[in-house]
Amino acid sequence: MIPYQKGKVARQAHVGLPEGTYEEEHGRKGFYGKTAHLYHAHPPTGWVRFEGKLRPHKFDFRAVEPSDLRDARGGPQAVLGNAEVRLSVSRRREPMPFYYRNADWDELWFVHRGSGVIETDFGPLQFERGDYIVVPRAVTYRFVPDSRDNFFLLIESKSEFEQPEKGLIGQQALYDPGVIVTPDPAPVLDDNSEWEVRILAGGEYSSVFYPWNPMDVVGWKGDLVVWKINLRDIRPVMSHRAHLPPSAHTTFVTKGAVVCSFVPRPLEEDPDALRVPFFHRNTDYDEFLFYHDGTFFSRDGIDAGMATLHPRGIHHGPHPKALANQRLKTHTDEYAVMLDGLNPINVLAAGEAAEDPEYWKSWGAPEPRVQA
Repeated sequence: MIPYQKGKVARQAHVGLPEGTYEEEHGRKGFYGKTAHLYHAHPPTGWVRFEGKLRPHKFDFRAVEPSDLRDARGGPQAVLGNAEVRLSVSRRREPMPFYYRNADWDELWFVHRGSGVIETDFGPLQFERGDYIVVPRAVTYRFVPDSRDNFFLLIESKSEFEQPEKGLIGQQALYDPGVIVTPDPAPVLDDNSEWEVRILAGGEYSSVFYPWNPMDVVGWKGDLVVWKINLRDIRPVMSHRAHLPPSAHTTFVTKGAVVCSFVPRPLEEDPDALRVPFFHRNTDYDEFLFYHDGTFFSRDGIDAGMATLHPRGIHHGPHPKALANQRLKTHTDEYAVMLDGLNPINVLAAGEAAEDPEYWKSWGAPEPRVQA
């Protein structure tokens, strides 16, 4: 580290900002690399006009109607993506009448709403609201919901979903591995019906048919397995004296993305510390955020089931009202899923149809009076 500094600065990042300034973190490699902190006289998100395609995005995924909403043989609807990751919405009402195997992508399912069972090669897993379900590539499975009103966020990755390195904070931090749930074998040996296994490989679907139920595994061992964890079992790392970057809340890592979970926590107690996310231009990642539940303190006009995308190259941080009112709350009560994509994340046609094109205007409000 080379601690250069010039002009009017805070002694420590995110703490004791010089009066009348707005701190911005300019960093590399997400929040893992080199950083500089710039102290602006105006909020970096106080824009009044955009030209070109680069702008912040907001989506109402509740308006997305994937084919599995009305057709049991349908599937999720992709809304955003790139060559490394793809984000889709599923609203399946009926049990899948076939088994599915994805040979192109590893899958991470987040249960925003609904409950039921996912049947897998390794055995069945009950799922409920707030569950993350990791489905490694080429596992055979099918969803059997026991509710009609279901909503899933599906994240597909070209590389495996791994647990983050926890380093100095120890293996029980963030979540104890003991809360991970894996399936017990439950072979179906008396079903002599014909079953289809639909396989995605090379971007194309094929089907294989068996005269018995393919869920006939009587035992398994190894570390390549379907597993799940619920948001309620995630215990966030906190600092009462300084606001931590989103990377402190990492739940999964892949070669192309980082997935973080935001759950309720106390806000910073130090009177000089920021209590809201700091302004930043995340130059190596695009930031996607799906809002699951609670009151989303740092964003105005956001409800559960909505999502935002803030691309690299432009600033993002707290909305003006959140910045002005940061001392009025002592705790957060929000649940959200964040994905930082290493490569630019593209908005697909279904995402465009669910987008609020005026979202960027919500940032350009008059300068708030920053409360001490």
